[in-house]
Amino acid sequence: MIDLRSDTVTKPDERMREAARTAEVGDDVYGEDPTVSELEARAADAVGTEAALFVPTGTMGNQIAARVHTEPGREILAERESHVVKYELGGFAQHSSAQVRMLDGGERGIPTPAQVEDAIVEESLHRPGTGLLCLENTHNAKGGVAIAPDEIAAVADVARERDVPVHLDGARVFNAAVALDVPVTDLTEPVDSVMFCLSKGLGAPVGSMLAGSEGFVGAARRVRKLFGGGMRQAGVIAAPGRRALENVDDLERDHENARRLAAGLADVDGFDVREPETNILRVDVAGTGLEPAAVLDRLRERGVLASEMGATAIRFCTHRDVTDAEIERALEEIDAAMAG
Repeated sequence: MIDLRSDTVTKPDERMREAARTAEVGDDVYGEDPTVSELEARAADAVGTEAALFVPTGTMGNQIAARVHTEPGREILAERESHVVKYELGGFAQHSSAQVRMLDGGERGIPTPAQVEDAIVEESLHRPGTGLLCLENTHNAKGGVAIAPDEIAAVADVARERDVPVHLDGARVFNAAVALDVPVTDLTEPVDSVMFCLSKGLGAPVGSMLAGSEGFVGAARRVRKLFGGGMRQAGVIAAPGRRALENVDDLERDHENARRLAAGLADVDGFDVREPETNILRVDVAGTGLEPAAVLDRLRERGVLASEMGATAIRFCTHRDVTDAEIERALEEIDAAMAG
């Protein structure tokens, strides 16, 4: 099978497996795991923050950030198709007792400064007040679009001028930085906290990082324990994560493969292909006359895995475990599947 469902399916390479095998460990809840501590220091340095926290998943990182930044009953502003709205089980309501005010970010999934300004409400006898603005880069549901630094800064500045903190769901923020050819710090500097995944395009088997000020991370460490994320001899999974930070430059190959895949799929009858900016390729299949699930079944029969992405679209996601040759073979199999 050629697995193009997600970059979460990557498997640790031999360097990561060896790093896990030889990792120096200790009890991280006591702050005694040197490998975790080194990973956290490197991650903070990578995104230009004072500190960082190793968490099991990106969802947990986002949920911890909301809990730290907000108070119960506050509103969180988030784009209506963002990951925190669509794919985190209503976590802001369950974990932070917060309600979400959804903003329409248009084709690129980024609200305008005017939208943010209009959506922020002051606390009053009748209003809860806005407690957090949450942004996403790259934006998954919009097809992995890379939001430019000036766009992030423009909306973040509006929020911070109103004393509203800003959290960036940067699960694939390194993909954005590579695609835009900018330092990742250009994308993280305007915000108060950022989460990024080690386990997607960077290839680690597990784990994400939550970064921000020392005070924020100190509070986040306590909430991580509350949410059940206090890990013990976690160096065995932190060591591959440390190696993953060295894989940023490899992301461009994934982007190139996504572009090659898009160019080939554009010739498939009934496929409406959106030009990818990073490693996610969104294809509207309404023109085939088939439901996305039926298209996916045809592809699976030919040895290609993809995923559903909305009522009429499917998603392909390139990653480090897919070779150039497999992209060419996938195109051949997809063409055969849709011609049959």
